Amino acid sequence: MFTEYKNNTEEFQLYRKKSVHQPPRILSALECIYVTEGTLELGIQQELYHMEAGDFAMVFPDMIHHEQVFTPGRNYAIHLVANPALSGLLLPTLQQSRPENPVIKSENVHPDIVYGMTKITPGEPNAYTDIARQAYVQIVLARALPYYTMIDKTGSESNDIIDRVVEYIARHFTENITLTSMAEDLYVSPYTLSRIFSGTFHTNFNRYLNHTRLRHVVHLLKYTNQTITEAYMNAGFESQRTFNRAFLDVYRMSPREYRNQLRAELDN
Repeated sequence: MFTEYKNNTEEFQLYRKKSVHQPPRILSALECIYVTEGTLELGIQQELYHMEAGDFAMVFPDMIHHEQVFTPGRNYAIHLVANPALSGLLLPTLQQSRPENPVIKSENVHPDIVYGMTKITPGEPNAYTDIARQAYVQIVLARALPYYTMIDKTGSESNDIIDRVVEYIARHFTENITLTSMAEDLYVSPYTLSRIFSGTFHTNFNRYLNHTRLRHVVHLLKYTNQTITEAYMNAGFESQRTFNRAFLDVYRMSPREYRNQLRAELDN
């Protein structure tokens, strides 16, 4: 089995699907799961959590997770996949922490979460829909987080090299790190790390690091008054040329076009 790394540039996805075996993967997004029929086994890192109809779970960004189904018959769940930037002021919580147990049992799931996961549809993209999506994600977080015991994602002890790689970049992405310096800090060879990025994440070190930094830049552009230059420098990019190229590759527009689009939406 292998881990699939996906960088979701779409802001918001909400869909119902049949629960099936899913191999380990890492999403750059927040994923919420609400089981509507049957059961689901949700794996986070090395732990497996049982879910039944009415249960709700959150998988924080950059957490290795997988799904298994052991119950015959109808097994369905609704999935919400959202860009972490939609979490607003809660973004640091998503970046630095994770729930000790991601599952909230049905009797503790707030009605706002149930309504949102079962009644609200994404709708056609427009300025108002984007605002509604952002508000929805933050309401779900606000209703769910009080039920969780949070632990430090970046400081947790793990002997699994994949976990350590994800945690290291989440902690140090704003710094001037390289594959070699990271290998030295993790006491592994650069060759070993290179194989993890290519064979496990299906990308390379630089692209993984840039995607992490870009998510932070988008958060700063949306929720602060920082200039584009301040945002990319605070996210760890050393040059404007590298930043612009990475941004265009992922978002299919320049950083200035992106900020102008944000301003136009706010004016409408």
